Amino acid sequence: MTLTSAFDTLDADLFVRDGAGEAHLDLVVEDMHCAGCMQKIERALGSIPDVTRARCNLSTKRVAVSWKGNSTTGAAIITKLDQTGFTAVPFDSKMVAAIDATESTRLLRAMGVAGFAAANVMLLSVSVWSGFAGDMEPETRGFFHWLSALIALPAVAYAGQPFFRSAWKALRATSMNMDVPISLAVLLACAMSLVQTIQNADHVYFDASISLLFFLLIGRYLDVQTRAKACAVAQNLLALRAIAATLVEADGSTRSVHVSALEPGMIIAVAAGQRLPADGVIINGTSDIDTSLVTGESLPLTAGPDTQVFAGMLNLSGPLRIRVTAKDDASLLSEIVRLMEAAEQGRAGYVRLADRIARIYAPVVHILAAGTVLLWLLLGAGWQPSVMNAIAVLIITCPCALGLAVPVVQVVASGRLLKLGILVKTPDALERLADIDAIVFDKTGTLTLGRPELINGEDIADDQLALAAALARESRHPLARAVVSAADARSLSGNTNVESVSETPGFGLETSYQGSTIRLGNRRWTGTEETSASHGPELWLRVGDQAPLLFCFSDQLRPDAAVVLAHLTQDHDVTILSGDTQEATRSVAEKLHIDHWEAEKTPAEKIALIEKMQNEGHTVLMVGDGLNDAPALKAAHVSISPASAADISQTAADFVFQSKGLDAVAQAIQIAKQSRRLILQNFGMALGYNLIAVPLAMAGYVTPLIAAIAMSASSLTVTLNALRLGMKGDPKKWTR
Repeated sequence: MTLTSAFDTLDADLFVRDGAGEAHLDLVVEDMHCAGCMQKIERALGSIPDVTRARCNLSTKRVAVSWKGNSTTGAAIITKLDQTGFTAVPFDSKMVAAIDATESTRLLRAMGVAGFAAANVMLLSVSVWSGFAGDMEPETRGFFHWLSALIALPAVAYAGQPFFRSAWKALRATSMNMDVPISLAVLLACAMSLVQTIQNADHVYFDASISLLFFLLIGRYLDVQTRAKACAVAQNLLALRAIAATLVEADGSTRSVHVSALEPGMIIAVAAGQRLPADGVIINGTSDIDTSLVTGESLPLTAGPDTQVFAGMLNLSGPLRIRVTAKDDASLLSEIVRLMEAAEQGRAGYVRLADRIARIYAPVVHILAAGTVLLWLLLGAGWQPSVMNAIAVLIITCPCALGLAVPVVQVVASGRLLKLGILVKTPDALERLADIDAIVFDKTGTLTLGRPELINGEDIADDQLALAAALARESRHPLARAVVSAADARSLSGNTNVESVSETPGFGLETSYQGSTIRLGNRRWTGTEETSASHGPELWLRVGDQAPLLFCFSDQLRPDAAVVLAHLTQDHDVTILSGDTQEATRSVAEKLHIDHWEAEKTPAEKIALIEKMQNEGHTVLMVGDGLNDAPALKAAHVSISPASAADISQTAADFVFQSKGLDAVAQAIQIAKQSRRLILQNFGMALGYNLIAVPLAMAGYVTPLIAAIAMSASSLTVTLNALRLGMKGDPKKWTR
């Protein structure tokens, strides 16, 4: 598949407008190769008056543009990019894969031609060098030079196309990119060698020219491959989803349809061993579900009727019937990929620093090359060595290593977190998370599961629990759901049938059963006079004139909460901020051995306490459920939220984890700190390379061939260093 620039018109339905009237358009830019390209595209689009935002994603070659008003159109944006030297088309994830495959194939072919030519020209060059010792005749030497020219020049013309085309587009748009000095260096070396051949001079540099291209192509090809490997995680999620679904018709018949044809409300059948093709709710069947693709949880989930499931999960053991709840492009998997790409399109502080440094590289490179020529001419070296030293400077000062220093680490880290069921939502989240020294936890739904459970069931007889469950089944209250769950666990469901259950909000449930009035609810509703209080939520069951029966509940801690917090308190100040009662919060704090806790706090009071901690010099991570804690999540330096699928796009957090355990918090902190170390290492290597290599090139100690090898090696070094983050295996799990 290839891209074209035939855009006479761009239909308005290729972009969308939000409720505020702002238009959004996603594009694929095929010839975006480095941080310099990204900076040029963003600067060009930012110069359009109505454009409010332009962000590039190097890993997916995606450009997201937003603008206000009707004077700017999609066609105008495409035209602006074309004038800047870039070809763009509306975004399609399948097209990105085709672009990567096409680019890899083109580079591989060019590299093969350059390598074959370099090997043959090098053999001729060795013969010439050896001939000096054996007094080779000038005619023979000239013949070898012409043979080298006949091999090298066509090979350079073909193998250099990836650089020449990019450089020409930039020059035609009256701008610069780093392929301009590379192309200039190769063409200068070839031109000077051709002149030397015509004059039958002793030395020519065809071997350097074609070998230079060979090593540059090796570096670019490996860079494309390693970058593709680093950023493939989110796209792999979409690749692993089902393509077809078995649709169940109203008459019970089935037929196969593409997942894009599924609509909410449709019923689909999923056999054992198949991936779920859509988000939905199980209506029939029970099976073990492998949720690792979506949540990062390694243990299968036993799912039955009314269980929410998501596209991409694997049905392991039994047939299921599922009611679809979301279209394909609105599924959890699609949302995850959109969040990942939105985070990558932003700019972290380290990225902005690298962009500012890379921006001044092009003019500095040409100034240094011109200065090198003048310096050596003034020293009386002659024009040939002066130009050769300038060529080495042009090659060796490419800022690719610096441009890759941060983005590759971020992409690898985000992909690694995604495998663990942790989504990175903001571009600088990892950077900020690495700085924290204090952690604030919400209690309900964060340290706990947010799901109350009956804790005094052993004191309640089967017939009493069955009666309470019969009433509770008619309510959606969390405590009523807990009573039903307890009865289901003891296989008491259906043992008692009641009719005409009424619910009084804030009080409880009431019905008549065997001539008696039955009430399940709070103390006032059941007329309870007992003064002893439980240390948590409670319900009372009263049957006629009998003494009320107490049902005690507790919001259970997440399974690994104690172990994770014991680990986190070793290096961080940990505080619990809760809106729950003093008794409930104290109980959780004591179980987790947390000394600092605050209860009965409103969202505004939570914000005030976080701001107080930050004013005292702390860098605060807030971990909350993302709904009522949204203001506190935003007030903290960085935030993490556990969230259900429905909450992912609404939460205010910088990270979202989907596992039931809290070890995701510790893992995210660990990976963030590893990422910062790798970024600083990459900066050090990239800057150190240039500080050493440029003076050596200007001093004449580096040939163009050695410069090409060094430049390619520097880019690969920072890329491979970043990939170490993905090779470390899973982070430590803080479990029992």
